[in-house]
Amino acid sequence: MIVAFDFDGTLSSDEMTTFLAEQCGVTERMDEITQRAMRGEIEYAESLRERCALLEGLEDERAREAFEQVHLRPGAADVIEALRAAGVTVAIFTGGFERGVAAALEHEGVTVDTIVSNRLPVEDGKLTGEVEGPLIEGTKDDALADFAAERGVSMDRTVAVGDGANDLPMLEVAGLAVGFDPKPAVEPACDVVVESMAELRDILESEGVL
Repeated sequence: MIVAFDFDGTLSSDEMTTFLAEQCGVTERMDEITQRAMRGEIEYAESLRERCALLEGLEDERAREAFEQVHLRPGAADVIEALRAAGVTVAIFTGGFERGVAAALEHEGVTVDTIVSNRLPVEDGKLTGEVEGPLIEGTKDDALADFAAERGVSMDRTVAVGDGANDLPMLEVAGLAVGFDPKPAVEPACDVVVESMAELRDILESEGVL
């Protein structure tokens, strides 16, 4: 069994791009692009590149400070620990950045089996404004299918948990699609909707995942 989580808006209530934007003084412009993407008004790849371009020239030390602000939402670490204790493979598929995910997991002292995420290149101690990684043009349905194939797990034994438009592909192909306080455009693709990690744990228990 595989449980695949989105990160920003799902495992974390933080938006790491917002913390980065605060360091650059471009919060309003960043939030506008983020909301348009989450509503499905612009393609995710386009929105990600636009947001990262706003970060050009940010000193890497200040970026590190922003990533250190990223935390898991209450109860998320407990759910991850329970899944892993039950022998469930846990994955994080996020268009966000690996350094922020790693910081949040480290704060709670938890680990997962795989993280598929993007990266912000650094040159001469500053962000370039570019973005690299498999989840820019790539989609989470492919990431989930590839990971399931690697692990020898059939897709009907996968669970996807997400909230935004870029989570739709993996929600549509997973054996169980769980919307975590999903956006209106996302909810129709969900088999079940939860609004807290406690509710999520109850669903996972009732479905025999835990």
